[in-house]
Amino acid sequence: MRLTKFGHACVRLEKDIRSLVIDPGVMTPEPGILEGSEAVLITHEHFDHFEADRLIKAVADDPELMIYTCSGVARHLHQLGERVQVVKNGDVFSVSGFLVKVVGEKHHFSHPDVPPVDNVGFLIDEEVFHPGDALNVLNVSTLLVPGQAPWMTVPDLISYLRRMRPNRAYAIHDGLINDWGIQVLESVLRAEAEKLGADIRRLKPGESVEI
Repeated sequence: MRLTKFGHACVRLEKDIRSLVIDPGVMTPEPGILEGSEAVLITHEHFDHFEADRLIKAVADDPELMIYTCSGVARHLHQLGERVQVVKNGDVFSVSGFLVKVVGEKHHFSHPDVPPVDNVGFLIDEEVFHPGDALNVLNVSTLLVPGQAPWMTVPDLISYLRRMRPNRAYAIHDGLINDWGIQVLESVLRAEAEKLGADIRRLKPGESVEI
């Protein structure tokens, strides 16, 4: 499996010339990342993970493209009909040659006056876990770990890595921080990689790894 990170929280997974994309939001500026993919998985409705206009155009351009997401996102895409499949915690489905398990229900707590929105994480082939904006804990080899967020501190990041103890963790959700913040994040990840004896690091936009 080949994993490529794009802007902010978006990744593309490829296997046997088939592919799927997770969370191409407004903060993912790269063009063409959906071309050739059979499915788009969206964890939740926040703009940095979900861009309705991009998905509507992609579905119009590709009659085979399917979208899998939570009900909170699906309500914004009602015009796409059955091209949008609503999934929930515990669901399992196959798409693009991948086995996908759905994990979680709600976004991490982020504001005392705003109830958490729907959020579903995706476990791909029992190997790669994209949690969206949540910190669900499960046994997984490769974690796409949120690197920074308004709802997350460095101690939260460290605690999550230590509870998960993955063999590999690649930071996503890094589009809100400047160059100094990137240096801090990479320093934290290096320290945890050494402590846990794992491959823990930030992938630059466009960078790929083989899993």
